Amino acid sequence: MTQERRSLGADSWRASPNAIRLNQSTRLMRRDVLLSGIGALAAWGGMGATPVLADTVPAPVQDPGVARFMDVSHCLTDRTELDPAVGAALYAGMVQATPERAAQVASLYELKATKRLITAAELAKAAEKADKSLKDAIHDIMVGWYRGVAGGKVVVYRSALMFDITKDAIYPKTYAAGGPFYWTSKPPEVARPTGLPALSPSPFVVEPT
Repeated sequence: MTQERRSLGADSWRASPNAIRLNQSTRLMRRDVLLSGIGALAAWGGMGATPVLADTVPAPVQDPGVARFMDVSHCLTDRTELDPAVGAALYAGMVQATPERAAQVASLYELKATKRLITAAELAKAAEKADKSLKDAIHDIMVGWYRGVAGGKVVVYRSALMFDITKDAIYPKTYAAGGPFYWTSKPPEVARPTGLPALSPSPFVVEPT
């Protein structure tokens, strides 16, 4: 016992047991921090590492197919702002389910650029006239953005454009953005659309629910 007290120092043995344990823990923590710092510096120096500047980190390379898809999507949806992350996921789902969609999106992009098409109606009419199969690609693009579905799988739900159109009157299922009994109030009037379809009629398909 006397030996243990002497090893703790002249003043330590007079302290309470709790104070002794706290003092020992503090010394151990300081030692561990010091050793960790020395070890990290030694490892850094041994590896010959040099600081990495933010300017030297290469920017991620965007898939040119996704870039073309986003350009065509801006035109077809008549929107200047679309989420690029959602676009990349939709494009991946479309191409995975139907590989020829990649070439068709490229054709839509080239058609839009060469003919300098601006509106969705112009692009849709020119595309169907140039190649009937491009109509299916346009359908997939529009279904992807407005329903959030690509390749028969749900890619996004809340961010689908169909909810953005009616966000002032209808909320997505499982979402209640209003107060209690908000559904009892009369929804705002919606103007009847006056536009005409740009594509030829397609067969009506009833999807399973």
